[in-house]
Amino acid sequence: MSAFKDIIPLNEWFSEFVDLPLIIAGPCSAETERQVLETATEIAASNKVKVFRAGIWKPRTRPGSFEGIGKEGLKWLEKVKAETNLLTTVEVANPKHIELCLKHNVDILWIGARTTANPFSVQELANALKGVDVPVMIKNPVNPDINSWIGAIERLYKTGLRKLAAIHRGFYPFEETYLRNIPKWELIIELLRKYPGLPVLSDPSHISGSPEYIQEISQKALDLNIKGLMIETHINPEQALSDSQQQVTPAELDIILSNLNYRKQLTPNSAFADILEQYREKIDSIDTQMLELLAQRMEVIDDIGKYKSEHNITILQLRRWERIIQTRSKLGERLGLNKDFILKILQLVHKESIQKQAQIMNKIKKDI
Repeated sequence: MSAFKDIIPLNEWFSEFVDLPLIIAGPCSAETERQVLETATEIAASNKVKVFRAGIWKPRTRPGSFEGIGKEGLKWLEKVKAETNLLTTVEVANPKHIELCLKHNVDILWIGARTTANPFSVQELANALKGVDVPVMIKNPVNPDINSWIGAIERLYKTGLRKLAAIHRGFYPFEETYLRNIPKWELIIELLRKYPGLPVLSDPSHISGSPEYIQEISQKALDLNIKGLMIETHINPEQALSDSQQQVTPAELDIILSNLNYRKQLTPNSAFADILEQYREKIDSIDTQMLELLAQRMEVIDDIGKYKSEHNITILQLRRWERIIQTRSKLGERLGLNKDFILKILQLVHKESIQKQAQIMNKIKKDI
């Protein structure tokens, strides 16, 4: 079940989705009928967007802020469909939301990050969707927990839904960062590796938190073969009642989409494939050598652990660790490697070395 092998591909959901990537755009919140219709009309004029998004109910951290226009906004989305031919998508957080969206012919539902993190809420939604043929997209939870994300998708899958997709909207940054949410691309790569049949889209607006980085994040997503983008777009972002700092105008959206490089996943060019395979063979050879060297290093670590134990010496030698960081960082930089990348590798290797030495010392102690 968890492989999602029979999930329907994104380009088969609707006839409009034949050409990927899928672009979804619209305001964070539906605020007024005029705002919704003007935004949708300008978005549709570019012929680059297939789905119009708008928040009808907004989960806010604290009461008193704008929590969405409510079901009145669903009537506006019906007008959007009639006047622009754009499909529509709305976030749902409870069964009543689903009932109202289906009543007003919303084409796609999505589950937000806060809801995804709550298995009880997701199960309620899954129960309400049983027997309903409607596509559902699931945003990742705020914390970088891939199992929680997959668990939410599985709950929907078990009800019989097969038009499912994941939306990558980034993860809460516990450290200071120039982005609103850190993308953690390595988790997305792992998701794509483990579940190749599951369509994945990206929400560069919530990752970026600012129009300044939306194109950069969008391009990175497309380079990873992500199937679509959801970009928050407002006719007048400065006046938006929610997330005003990260929305773009329809004109800005058109520029972003026009400047993206839509790469092919594969090419029929046999010469290209042969050369690419040669490069990959080199990478395979280098990786093999790298792993063999790491294995040799750990053998030396075993000897060091035994020697320290025999002479009753502490595992952590801080001055030695500081010297390793200093000398290896300088060497790596001379070789053209990124300083942060080198540090991360050294920290991983050092952590494993400490653990191995601890295991050896504990074993020797037990044997004694």
